[in-house]
Amino acid sequence: MRKIDVVFYREGRYWVAQALNVDVSSFGNTLEEARAAITEALELYFEDVTPEALSAVSEARVEEVLVEAL
Repeated sequence: MRKIDVVFYREGRYWVAQALNVDVSSFGNTLEEARAAITEALELYFEDVTPEALSAVSEARVEEVLVEAL
C-alpha cells in the first residue's frame, strides 16, 4: 500500500483528481467517480514504475496566484 496525496477540484461539470506525489490525474462526473478513477489510474501507474518515482509531499496548500497573460 502507498499513501498518495490527491487534490480534487471542480472544472466545469467534472471533478478533477490530481495526485501530488506523481504526475497522474483523472476525472469523473462526481467526486466519488473521480476518486475511483484516480485510484485506478494510480494502481495502473505503479504497475510499471519504481518506488523511487514517488516524490515526498509534506504539506500542500491551494492558493490563487495572479499572473499577467498575453
